[in-house]
Amino acid sequence: MFGGEQEPDNYYVGIDVGTGSVRAAVVDQRGVLVAYSEQPIKKWEPQFNHHEQSSEDIWAACCVVTKKVVQGMDLSRIRGLGFDATCSLVVLDKQFRPLPVNHEGDSRRNVIMWLDHRAVSQVHRINETKHSVLQYVGGVMSVEMQAPKLLWLKENLKETCWDKARHFFDLPDFLSWKATGVIARSLCSLVCKWTYSAEKGWDDSFWKLIGLEDFVADNYSKIGNQVLPPGASLGSGLTPEAAKDLGLPTGIAVAASLIDAHAGGLGVIGADVRGNGLICEGQPVTSRLAIICGTSSCHMGIDHMVQGHAAFPELQAKATARCQSVYAYLNSHLDLIKKAQPVGFLTVDLHVWPDFHGNRSPLADLTLKGMVTGLKLSQDLDDLAILYLATVQAIAFGTRFIIEAMEAAGHSISTLFLCGGLSKNPLFVQMHADITGMPVVLSKEVESVLVGAAILGACASGDFPSVQEAMARMSKVGKVVFPRHEDKKYYDKKYQVFLKLVEHQKEYSAIMNGD
Repeated sequence: MFGGEQEPDNYYVGIDVGTGSVRAAVVDQRGVLVAYSEQPIKKWEPQFNHHEQSSEDIWAACCVVTKKVVQGMDLSRIRGLGFDATCSLVVLDKQFRPLPVNHEGDSRRNVIMWLDHRAVSQVHRINETKHSVLQYVGGVMSVEMQAPKLLWLKENLKETCWDKARHFFDLPDFLSWKATGVIARSLCSLVCKWTYSAEKGWDDSFWKLIGLEDFVADNYSKIGNQVLPPGASLGSGLTPEAAKDLGLPTGIAVAASLIDAHAGGLGVIGADVRGNGLICEGQPVTSRLAIICGTSSCHMGIDHMVQGHAAFPELQAKATARCQSVYAYLNSHLDLIKKAQPVGFLTVDLHVWPDFHGNRSPLADLTLKGMVTGLKLSQDLDDLAILYLATVQAIAFGTRFIIEAMEAAGHSISTLFLCGGLSKNPLFVQMHADITGMPVVLSKEVESVLVGAAILGACASGDFPSVQEAMARMSKVGKVVFPRHEDKKYYDKKYQVFLKLVEHQKEYSAIMNGD
């Protein structure tokens, strides 16, 4: 794996903590992934909308995968280490020991996961303040951000958790602390999930207004008063204890971290696109939109629709017989039943609103539910395939909805850059191109999130003068998928139906909740 005369001199380790697993990779200076490992992590759901993990379990998994990917390698050639993770909330006491975030008092479960929706009451009250910091999160705060979760802990677990807590970390920052002993936070996490402003810092009036004046009183030491840009080198690098845990040499450069989706953006969005006929060539990087297609955004909705269908056992059996994934089988089945028409036209009478777990963006409305209109009595494999197609289209319409909100706010997007698991699905990619009307760039390296984490390590090592330079060198274009403009009129009509679905849902809710 590491032999050969053409090897570059230096390597970097990227560690990505997702919703269900930890992954690690060794990446070379050209952005080529040369070793990979994955390890599942535990999740608990003690009651509806409560989702928890263990920081000790997560760190143990980080150690397992890192030792695997560097096995047999000349460790002196590893120059840097970068972490990314989900925006989950880690709670520790003054001795950095885990504290329970649950009514059972189980201190192993000290992480409130990103998808946890326990703080519904708290986020409503925060949004009712209409404080000026909310303009930085789209005007309305999501229940998945950290402020409502912190308020929930204070109001519900004051004695067992809140009063004993000394450190509240975003999971990416917990990992960089665990590796280096440095409690500095990443600008990425604090700006995106904690209301921190890169220009103004913390806003005392916000925390006082929502009932978390505790943080102001101790100068924000519990949530971070040392803030560094992603990729900045932390302290003296890897501590002896962490080096032993991870199987790496002491002192390797460790970078300030990123949220997982942002690491995916870092790994794909800066690629040199020359020679591909793309309008974004020569334009600012702000004309590019990175879409990270992983568990949090897409898999859940698609899995829910497919696995809950009456024809799923038949689908599973036929896909297994062909040694295919169920999605590859569905794609080929759609090609069989489309006849002479484009495959997307199979959903002319079937429409999906995919927010089964509320909407994060652009509406930040946790009350929204999934919707399907156009169901028939038949439940055969054809119906399942078409429902799957409608769900894929709905996710792409959701992307178009976000792009339109961004453009209304002054952004100018011309090109999509996709990475993550669903970017391997050609139907998903083509639907995004057709429905948004924009070309889709796929990274040469599918595991762009891990490349992004490795880019952080490369920056911390000093091997590249800037994040931008590292992105240009380590992210590469693999394939470009262009929209089929002849289908534009059809998708414009379906998009109008898509928007009507959420309008109707709000109307129904108003009727049912009215006097």
